[in-house]
Amino acid sequence: MNISVLVLDGAFDTGLATVLDVFGTANELAGLLPEPPARFSTTIVGVRDRVLTAQGLQVPMSAIGSEPAPDWLLIPALGQKMPDPLGKALLRPDVAEAVVALRDAAKAGARIGAACIGTFVLAETGLLDGRPSTTTWWLAPMFRQRYPQVRLDASRMLINDGQLATAGAALGHIDLALMVIRQTSPELAALTAKYLIVDSRPLQSAYAISDHLAHSNPLVERFERWARGHLAAGFNLDEAAAALGASKRTLSRRVNDVLGKTPLSYFQDLRVEQAVHLLKTTSDSVDEIAAKVGYGDGVTLRNLLRRRLRKGVREIRAAN
Repeated sequence: MNISVLVLDGAFDTGLATVLDVFGTANELAGLLPEPPARFSTTIVGVRDRVLTAQGLQVPMSAIGSEPAPDWLLIPALGQKMPDPLGKALLRPDVAEAVVALRDAAKAGARIGAACIGTFVLAETGLLDGRPSTTTWWLAPMFRQRYPQVRLDASRMLINDGQLATAGAALGHIDLALMVIRQTSPELAALTAKYLIVDSRPLQSAYAISDHLAHSNPLVERFERWARGHLAAGFNLDEAAAALGASKRTLSRRVNDVLGKTPLSYFQDLRVEQAVHLLKTTSDSVDEIAAKVGYGDGVTLRNLLRRRLRKGVREIRAAN
């Protein structure tokens, strides 16, 4: 399988190295299988003769389009991690050239995957419009504002939509590379994950810092503070809007724009977050914790945690 890795100036070193190392590890381990698959051939490509990574390492490369036709073309993250620097980086000429090259590759039938902030480069092409996608969790508000036509689900670690695939923050690069390997050999993907000690993490929402996202908008930040003070009492949209001096419609729209969910859904996220915190830091019973976050009994809370986090109470407390 031919894998092209598109590297732009200022690439996130960990992301680039991770993608290359996962495929390199898979090639080394393939011989341990009874029926080893064909090797993965990786080629670093770009729109310049060479680039410097975010840490200043020089990366030689081939011109994109000159390499063997790729089965997958993967886009590691850029090194910019905050909205303002990223917004400026996306205006660079090399990014514009990469956007054109990616569109051409898609027309030629290449499957394209992007991880972390690399998802912004892929979204610039318009190829993600109307498609389910994920991105790095802390830049989800910027992504929604910049690409409103994309069906963003920032809670997911990996979304494979056939020709296009997107992965979440930072080490989502590993998930993306393992997904490509899994399409050739599930056994090799599993073996590679074991050697690299990669746990299954279908959701990145468990790692998201909810108040970090909320603080990107003043009204949503105030709603977040109001919600934290009313977890035990329960949610009432009329009461929340009145307390914040906003209409229900405005509050709902702002929360959806920033967080991609309804005020009630975000309120429930905060309940789960607080319940997990109490499970890890207190010896309170599940029923006691349920009451503190506004649920009638421990059974309801257990079911919610299992559904939202795919973990039970014992697993959560053991991870403390």
